[in-house]
Amino acid sequence: MSHEGKKIRVGILGASGYTGAELIRLLVNHPDVEIVLLTADRHAGKPISQVFPHLFGLNLPNLIKIDEVEWAGVETDIIFCALPHGTTQEIVAGLLHHTGHDVVDELIEERREDLIAGIPEGVRVIDLSADFRIEDGDTYAQWYGYPHRAPKLQAQAVYGLTEFNREDIAEARLVACPGCYPASALLPLVPLVEAGQIDPGDIIIDSKSGVTGAGRAAKEANLYGEVAEGFHAYGIGGHRHGPEIEQELTRVAGRPLTVNFTPHLVPMNRGILSTIYVRLAGGASAADLRATLMARYDAEPFVDVVPEGMAPATRHVRGSNHSLLGVFEDRMKGRAILVSVLDNLVKGASGQAVQNMNVMCQLPETRALEQRPLFP
Repeated sequence: MSHEGKKIRVGILGASGYTGAELIRLLVNHPDVEIVLLTADRHAGKPISQVFPHLFGLNLPNLIKIDEVEWAGVETDIIFCALPHGTTQEIVAGLLHHTGHDVVDELIEERREDLIAGIPEGVRVIDLSADFRIEDGDTYAQWYGYPHRAPKLQAQAVYGLTEFNREDIAEARLVACPGCYPASALLPLVPLVEAGQIDPGDIIIDSKSGVTGAGRAAKEANLYGEVAEGFHAYGIGGHRHGPEIEQELTRVAGRPLTVNFTPHLVPMNRGILSTIYVRLAGGASAADLRATLMARYDAEPFVDVVPEGMAPATRHVRGSNHSLLGVFEDRMKGRAILVSVLDNLVKGASGQAVQNMNVMCQLPETRALEQRPLFP
């Protein structure tokens, strides 16, 4: 569906969170976009500049509660869901009803699991939560603690890591943007697993994220006094992004995989750095891994392999949609070390979502994402 030459009418559900604010920051500079809807229950009735003063002077609709939106009077082409995990399933299911699909209220309230599997023509959804990333219903229930409430929608969602799924994303009506940690791990790993140059059964992913990755809700564990002057591991051996990484690597490996993934919280606002330890395979060397990644990303606008010997840092990508990859020979024979960095709020969330929107609407992929990283 091409939108070249006319405005894309965009709604952002959950505009008062970090990813919602980042979507606005990016989209107000998009020449093909008109933001027509912003929702935020706790801040309903306020202008966005009252919640985020850095977004001053913008001619945008005031925030409104989701359940007070008059959907029949709001024409949208793209809806971004920047809602907390576990809430998007029912919202997307509700969109089927509110946008005119023939689903009765009783079905919406009592039989969500049987909702018609299809978003109405003309409405396309880009979800930034984890609600539609996991394809298998049993896996989702195991890791998120409850059955998926819209399994038919779950089955048709396209995983939104643009560099690997462009064709499917272009035709999708529901795109599930990847988690920030999985994006940082999959960008270096997928091409190498695909090329057979690393052992997919021996992958260790050590990731560090800034505090915004935990969201904007008030949490004691995220107070300044709790996170400053130190950093810590969490979700050890049981973080929900583990099965998401495994799902995508299993797809390219052709067999079930398990990875060793441990996230850490670092007292900074933005950024993810993943240090990935791999065992070489097929006679490959670290130099071969570098060559494979350079060839794979040579034409990609947002992924680059840094010069040999240079270590990517989060400050090199801050505020941008770029990801940098480094490859190093390990002191342990037959092993290599990969380093991957990205901004968790941009390439790890909202920038990736805008990139996907551009693909879905047949626009230049870099539109509204051209800004270089901030430094220092």
